[in-house]
Amino acid sequence: MKSIIVSMVAAAGLMVAGSALAADMPDLAKKNNCTACHAIDKKVVGPAWMDVSKKYKGDATAKAKLATKMIKGGGGVWGAMPMPASPKLSEADAGALVDFVLGLAK
Repeated sequence: MKSIIVSMVAAAGLMVAGSALAADMPDLAKKNNCTACHAIDKKVVGPAWMDVSKKYKGDATAKAKLATKMIKGGGGVWGAMPMPASPKLSEADAGALVDFVLGLAK
């Protein structure tokens, strides 16, 4: 009986920990190859999207800045590696991706 209770407590703890990053990378990010350089919770080539969300939390100009950076590229904010341009990314799709990223830090 004791082992069942311990197992239930451990499972509950894992569920709580998992729900902290319950968001999955959106299909739009996969389709536009964002996943080659970004992950939600860890640095890959570019910063973790959770870190981006925390950095820009409360910044009213963040959506426009980040959408422009996705489309035109840029650098100097997260280190030496520049963000490559994605000129085929529409403004609407860039805005949707930025909304997702900024929504990670609540």
